[in-house]
Amino acid sequence: MEKWECTICGYIYDPEVGDPESGIEPDTTFEDLPDDWACPLCGVGKELFEPL
Repeated sequence: MEKWECTICGYIYDPEVGDPESGIEPDTTFEDLPDDWACPLCGVGKELFEPL
């Protein structure tokens, strides 16, 4: 599974880990994140992430 990086703050979304603080289970691909999911560090939307 591909990791994605926030272009604003550098946060890395790792699908193997998910985002437990936001209720995102491990093994959730970036594409399967809810449309309203936001970077847990700076709050920007998915559109400002790029694949690593």
